[in-house]
Amino acid sequence: MALHRPTEPHAAEAKRERIDRPGASTRTRVITYRGADVQQRLDAVATEEPLEIRIHYVGNDYLSSVTMRTPGNDFELATGWLLAEGIVRRHDDVTRMAYCVDREVGEEQRYNIVNVHLRTDMQRDLGSIERNFFTTSACGVCGKAGLDQLATKATRIDSGLSIPPETIRSLPEKLRAAQGVFERTGGLHAAGLFDSSGTLLGIREDVGRHNALDKLLGWALLEKMLPLSDCIVVVSGRASYELAQKCVVAGVPIMCAVSAPSSLAIQVADDFNMTLIGFLRDERFNVYAGAERIQR
Repeated sequence: MALHRPTEPHAAEAKRERIDRPGASTRTRVITYRGADVQQRLDAVATEEPLEIRIHYVGNDYLSSVTMRTPGNDFELATGWLLAEGIVRRHDDVTRMAYCVDREVGEEQRYNIVNVHLRTDMQRDLGSIERNFFTTSACGVCGKAGLDQLATKATRIDSGLSIPPETIRSLPEKLRAAQGVFERTGGLHAAGLFDSSGTLLGIREDVGRHNALDKLLGWALLEKMLPLSDCIVVVSGRASYELAQKCVVAGVPIMCAVSAPSSLAIQVADDFNMTLIGFLRDERFNVYAGAERIQR
């Protein structure tokens, strides 16, 4: 698949791009109080900007999502979101992605709008997915209706992956060490993909934990790695229903979270044969589903 990324700017346009294109972190002034000492300094904070995902399919345009995200890896974010929604299933379902161009202001690229063009022979009914909403930590579908909907997008995970406990315990530190933007800002979630030996294959960061996982799984889909039947996903926060269902759709056999899982995330893991690990930190972890994949 040939993705049409924004072209490199000419020298005359470079200055404008540096101003207009948001980065993953932003410099801001902060006043720091430490006891009686008060200092003013510059600090880096995580950038938060909206991203609008527009789908183009068989001559029709759909506004599918508006989400608040950390700029960067936007094409992967869009692809991962479409994968989780069941709109794309293979890397070649997407034929082209590009940032929107505002022709009213001299062909200027709009880095907060991504246009996704889909194969015309996919046989998808996209009429029901058009909605304009902001994704938050409470987003997604819930309860039995959500589980029934997930069953139309995914099947039970068939993987014989077996991992020793010491490999599982090593993962949080590897994830933390690879969080470059978090190191500068302290304000980002991360999702990491590891192989069966505990080697980090990829990591993505974002202010939104859903977005971080969408970016990671979107990258894996574009790299033709799905299903991820021999891999482990580690997320830096808690394990919610939304994160569990994204991993299930991608065929992930083991999902780990450094914090707690929700009851519905556990049910998803049980229903779809996924190993779910929570509280993975300080050399300990709990297994909530699929314990047979952890060696004893």
